[in-house]
Amino acid sequence: MEPRDFVPAPNQGGNPALYELENRAVDPRGAVLERMAQAAPWDGRTLLDLGCGSGYWLPGYAAQAERVIGVEPDERLVSLARARDRRVEVLRGSAEHIPVDDASVDVVHARFAYFFPPGCDAGLAEVVRVLKPGGALVVIDNDLRAGQFADLLNVSPRAAPQAGGQPTDEWWEQRGAERVEVMSEWLFANREDFEAVLHLEFPADIAAPWLDDHPDALGLTYGYVLFITRT
Repeated sequence: MEPRDFVPAPNQGGNPALYELENRAVDPRGAVLERMAQAAPWDGRTLLDLGCGSGYWLPGYAAQAERVIGVEPDERLVSLARARDRRVEVLRGSAEHIPVDDASVDVVHARFAYFFPPGCDAGLAEVVRVLKPGGALVVIDNDLRAGQFADLLNVSPRAAPQAGGQPTDEWWEQRGAERVEVMSEWLFANREDFEAVLHLEFPADIAAPWLDDHPDALGLTYGYVLFITRT
């Protein structure tokens, strides 16, 4: 059954192979993962990757966690995620309908899985339901205040649902979340891949001029923000 609250992602859902290249370029120094692990360690614990997509991050989690569960609403991506790593259980579901028991998960990660604000209290309540006492939700989002990627997002009509970093911050603050900024980057192996991914994420009238102005670039600076909520 198609989740009623599911909106397909135009980037990963539209071109999983190209999005794979994007994932490989993300955060090459591992700064985001390091900060995630500091905030909510998953060694020997049960981790749920909410909106896991094609499962790119699942093997890394499985190398440390006792149990890893991926939850993804897009049926096309579920099959890819299930083939990624046999140690991981991948279930079809959404933030508002997570198919696991109450209080069964230590850590929930949601990396660019846009169930969050505004108007997304049902998704947060469902995450709280599945977390054990003392568990943590770590939401990874774009920091619209820092980095070259943010500069592009702030002028892109595709990013309209993400616009207005301050209201998003206020929503999380009102719900007791900690806000953590991490500056990182994209770094691609070659220019061709970089150009293809930038055009995947942004309209041509935004991506093309930026690429023309940065003819030697193989990536760009990228600001992340982590919202961390504990039960």
